[in-house]
Amino acid sequence: MDLFSPEFWMALLSIVLIDLVLAGDNAIVIGLAARNVPHQDQKKVIIWGTVGAIVIRVIMTLLVVQLLNIPGLRLAGGLALVWIAYKLLVEEKNHEIKAGNQMWAAIRTIIIADAMMGLDNVLAVAGAAHGDTLLVIIGLAVSVPIMVWGSTIILKLTERYPIVITIGAAVLAWTSAKMIVEEPLIHDWFASPWIKYGFEILVIVAVVLLGTQMKKRKARLRQAIPQTNGG
Repeated sequence: MDLFSPEFWMALLSIVLIDLVLAGDNAIVIGLAARNVPHQDQKKVIIWGTVGAIVIRVIMTLLVVQLLNIPGLRLAGGLALVWIAYKLLVEEKNHEIKAGNQMWAAIRTIIIADAMMGLDNVLAVAGAAHGDTLLVIIGLAVSVPIMVWGSTIILKLTERYPIVITIGAAVLAWTSAKMIVEEPLIHDWFASPWIKYGFEILVIVAVVLLGTQMKKRKARLRQAIPQTNGG
């Protein structure tokens, strides 16, 4: 992909938005994992935990980029990303994590937790990068400052402006739709631009509408439960 092409910058913007939405939780995990470590060691835990997490993230992402070239896996990845986008809108985040009181235990916790929580991020970045290693590297470079310094800002931003989460889910849905239409096994189904772009819009609208409705429904149920107990 040409560095100066609109496609490159659109893909990069998608990766940055994905990182902003998905990497914030990983940043919170880093803070929680380090909270019981002696104050003088907390900065070391955050730095080394983040370095370890990024190394694992690089390996995982480059591996996924290669795997997505196998017929059928781009379709599977796209479908998985649709579900991730939906869950981003619907689910309440739970940041409970065991905090290690030893420096290396806390670092290990950060690396393991990030590897498990970062699967959605890896899949999303790999899909948005369209196999471009430079885009993958830039996307991961964006993740580092977000995870180290951005957790509080992101948390406040998403709490104050829920539309940020909705935009992030829409970008994920768009990325998933593009992965599906680029799947070699079914690529011919989307030969017409009308069908291709129509499908992408349909996926985005479906994810945002269904996710938003389900979130509202869950909120109504939560409000109804205390009233039922009180009655």
